[in-house]
Amino acid sequence: MSDILIVDDERDIRELISDILEDEGFVTRKAANSDECMAAINSEAPALLILDIWLKDSRMDGIDILKAVKRDNPDVPVVIISGHGNIEIAVAAIKQGAYDFIEKPFNIDQLMVVIRRAMEASRLRRENSTLKRREVTNAEMIGQSAAFRALQSQLDKVTKSNGRVMLSGPAGAGKEVAARYIHANSHRADAPFVSVNCASIAPDRMEEVLFGRETPERGVEPGLLEEAHGGVIFFDEVADMPPGTQSKILRVLVDQQFQRVGGADKVRVDLRVISSTNRDLAQEIADGRFRQELFHRLNVVPIGVPSLEERREDIPVLAEYFIDTCHASQGLPRRELTEEAVALMQTMVWPGNVRQLKNLIERVLILGEGTGPIEARELPGDEEKTGDDGRVVLSGALATLPLREAREAFEREYLLTQINRFGGNISRTASFVGMERSALHRKLKSLGVVTATKAGARVARVDETAE
Repeated sequence: MSDILIVDDERDIRELISDILEDEGFVTRKAANSDECMAAINSEAPALLILDIWLKDSRMDGIDILKAVKRDNPDVPVVIISGHGNIEIAVAAIKQGAYDFIEKPFNIDQLMVVIRRAMEASRLRRENSTLKRREVTNAEMIGQSAAFRALQSQLDKVTKSNGRVMLSGPAGAGKEVAARYIHANSHRADAPFVSVNCASIAPDRMEEVLFGRETPERGVEPGLLEEAHGGVIFFDEVADMPPGTQSKILRVLVDQQFQRVGGADKVRVDLRVISSTNRDLAQEIADGRFRQELFHRLNVVPIGVPSLEERREDIPVLAEYFIDTCHASQGLPRRELTEEAVALMQTMVWPGNVRQLKNLIERVLILGEGTGPIEARELPGDEEKTGDDGRVVLSGALATLPLREAREAFEREYLLTQINRFGGNISRTASFVGMERSALHRKLKSLGVVTATKAGARVARVDETAE
């Protein structure tokens, strides 16, 4: 996409424009009719198209070619030229997406001004689109736990393919970050990444948003599928997509083309599709809310994104990362974390997962006093666990049990929490709690605590069959 394609049925005009542009340092190609023009565009899209309206001995006129170019290569600016021009043709060309319209015989200086402006406008649009894609969400994966390494290994396997990926996991676990990681490390990294939040778009507007629309008043308004052409379209929480739209998306996946709302032309797109969900899609299908055919099309490579509780080892690393990003983006103080604060965060319940941890860090940095280390007492919920004099406050359920049962319940929950905090590593748990490894194994067995593999990591749970 670095040259200018000149399409005119008059050889003298083609050669004249080509010589002028090459004297100015541009590279050109020439076509005498619509077949040559479309063949040249299909072999490699030009940086700009100079197009005559009337083409002798051609299957398509200039307006037809303009429509096809704007449909399949919307980023290519088109300058229309004609010796038979009038205001109606000019308006029709501009409505179909032409950058400008120049009548023959044209002024060379005027032509060069229009060409330079068209190419500069196209360059700025591409740069703006690239910057927007970089701003939205970081594609950096942060972690070191076994569950995180297993996830990253799966993502790395799909980056170089075009296979459709279904990311499943709880809200806030980082499914969009995983999708952007796939995109950033694929051969489509320089192409668009367009995210569609299926839950936030009103059902009656979903098709216009995705497919775009055509109206006599406003002409062509591209949708998100066109914006993602050549890159990745990410359907975030795809289970929230309206049933009517599901059938149309299924057709797009099969044909790689669609019609805009109100339009008649087919729009061809080249897309990689990544989807995400926090629901059980099998149950959604059984309940009639999700199309089984669409599920099979989207679920080519299923990848589970673990919750934060399944990767507690990563909490210190993630917290430090969020501290650094808050400092860089908002100027908030870069504070360290005390060991007590880290230990508390690793034992907290995280229903909002990584997103909740990010929000907590931001809140602590905003409301905290000074720039010293973050103490455990600054974390929300810590005050409920200790009294004013530092004593541990018993929960109501624990306080009603006899001493032996209360001690057993406390030991079970304490050791479950510590084992999960250290990613199922018994040696690190034993070192932290101050027990010999063999003694800890005996204690776990007596309490009915076992470890098992989940999402690539060792997690502790109570063995119900032992009771």
